[in-house]
Amino acid sequence: MIATLAYEYPRGFRVLPHSHGSDQLIYAIGGVMEVSAGESVWLIPPHFALWVPARTVHSINMPEAVSMRTLYLRRGLASRLPPTCSVFHVTPLLRELIVETVRLKELRMRDRLHCSIRDLLVSQLQTASPMPTSVTLPKDPRARAIADNVFANPAGRQSLAAMCDSAGASVRTIERIFRREVGSNFEFWRRQVRLMKAVELLVSGRSVKETSAALGYRQPTAFVEMFRGVLGTTPGAWIQALQRLN
Repeated sequence: MIATLAYEYPRGFRVLPHSHGSDQLIYAIGGVMEVSAGESVWLIPPHFALWVPARTVHSINMPEAVSMRTLYLRRGLASRLPPTCSVFHVTPLLRELIVETVRLKELRMRDRLHCSIRDLLVSQLQTASPMPTSVTLPKDPRARAIADNVFANPAGRQSLAAMCDSAGASVRTIERIFRREVGSNFEFWRRQVRLMKAVELLVSGRSVKETSAALGYRQPTAFVEMFRGVLGTTPGAWIQALQRLN
């Protein structure tokens, strides 16, 4: 069985930490969601959906008004999907399947049409392209204050030294915390945040030049090199490959 929920959330609304007994697909037809689970956080625009396995504690923040459409799947129904939270690209067909399923309110297995929609929906989910839109946040309050600052303004050019002064810690201390709690140095982590925002902008239709400017790069070539260094391809080639899958 697949159950559904449709809800309109106002800007600034927060869904407090909770979990479900079913696997969940979190999707919004409008607005961007910020979803947290453990020490990971994802930005989910309308072109993406987040897979949340059953019993995973998560919270959702609405930086803007959000039209959410959520599916709750019986555990094991989509057995090929990852056992951890994962972000997928939502193709036009997958979007229409999600919207239609929510319109029906519930897919009942005694209805042949419902069964067909379920099978196609699960097939689309299991073949959807994963999206690199996750970062890990440090637990230490000083490092977390710096991370929150970067996350709120990924285009900012403030140096780590300046942010460390504001947080009351040395650069050496903060770098050590990031390596221990995040698994990378600060600058690599900041590139991951910018990459996450870049993916959101590119998928929404922004050009490479527009995306570069929005992230604070003075020259698009510097942005392209950052993107290639992390994903192994240019942003233009990456978005073209994604579009061919639609």
